[in-house]
Amino acid sequence: MKWFLFFWAMPIMLLGSWYGLSYYDMNFGIFMLTRQAHDLVFHIYGNVLGIPPETIPPLVARAIVVDSLIVFAIIAFRRRRQIAAWWQARKIQSDAEAAPSVESLSSAP
Repeated sequence: MKWFLFFWAMPIMLLGSWYGLSYYDMNFGIFMLTRQAHDLVFHIYGNVLGIPPETIPPLVARAIVVDSLIVFAIIAFRRRRQIAAWWQARKIQSDAEAAPSVESLSSAP
């Protein structure tokens, strides 16, 4: 499961860091981190896909959200027994705290 999460998170972190650094042109002397390379990459992808280049980043963001939901659903499915036990323990604890104690009840008629 650790490797599954690693191989899911690593491309997202690499893409996010490249996008952020190249968008703000913080290149540190590396061409791939320049704004020119950023615009060129999205221009090429736009031409290949036949869509305007400025529509690609929101599409990628939506894809990352959908993929993340799928990954978390897989993790939740694999740990459903642990989650159900935690939920039951939490429910029992909240019910015990919500019940009024004898000391807190008023003795007024």
